[in-house]
Amino acid sequence: MRCLYLEKIWADTFFCENEGLMPDQKIDNLLNLAMEATPQERTKSENLNVGFDPETKLWDVIVKYSGPEGGLAGNGIQVVPLLGGYAVVTLPETEIDAYSDREQIEFIEKPKRLYFETFQAREASCISEVQRGSVAGIPSGLTGKGVLVGVVDSGVDFFHPDFRNEDGSSRILRLWDQSLDGNPPEGYTTGTEYTKEEIDKALALGETEGRRLAALHIEEASVIPSRDLSGHGTAVLGIAAGNGRASDGVNRGVAYESDLLVVKMGNVRENSFPRTTELMEGIDYLVRQAVKIGKPIAINISFGNNYGSHEPYN
Repeated sequence: MRCLYLEKIWADTFFCENEGLMPDQKIDNLLNLAMEATPQERTKSENLNVGFDPETKLWDVIVKYSGPEGGLAGNGIQVVPLLGGYAVVTLPETEIDAYSDREQIEFIEKPKRLYFETFQAREASCISEVQRGSVAGIPSGLTGKGVLVGVVDSGVDFFHPDFRNEDGSSRILRLWDQSLDGNPPEGYTTGTEYTKEEIDKALALGETEGRRLAALHIEEASVIPSRDLSGHGTAVLGIAAGNGRASDGVNRGVAYESDLLVVKMGNVRENSFPRTTELMEGIDYLVRQAVKIGKPIAINISFGNNYGSHEPYN
């Protein structure tokens, strides 16, 4: 994003300071800059060459037009009309200026590269720099080692590789499923608590067999029937603390070497939604576990509501 931003500045500055070279204002500044740049400059840029095929010398451009679409095509020009008066046009670079002179052409814009939001978010939040240790005062990087990450949400897919160590054992030290009647944690009256040892036994069954037995509600000591039905809890825990084993380290979470504590909110009554009472108990449980283990904890709470006044403050 920073490179794209700088290129936009360069484009605006170039055309403002060189009035004698001011191009057709129907053409996007970045596209004008790309056409003025040398092949070497285009290659070095992350964005200037996007949309251009160096072998065929053709550009894919976005066109805003008015009037009938029949007049958009031409010799060596390919058009894909879109709704709303837009079209994707493929044409030779040498024809762009003349194409912009057509009366029905309002604007020609160069395509831009798209990125996965995951990578953009990591860079924007400086997570990558913090993990690499490239931030001043953090010489060795921060990975979450020695810290607990707790989540109160819809549960977790404990079979997921991102929540397992290299030897296949679980990174989850405790899992409290408030929706399963059975063996609640000490001091609480509902749900079932599973220890790391119990989770590791379930993992030893193998993912396929473990899921099959859980779906059949087989009551064995090594079977854990807790499931994340929506996948939301698994997703937020992955962002917070996934170690990236499922993607060879590409999609790592923030505290990827932390130990994990999970609370699946709910209650044992059928078709009953979690309430603020379960949320408060879940947070209380995580804090008490952190004190007992003797490690600091960061808690993710992505559940919420829109109760209360919506009137703006005066």
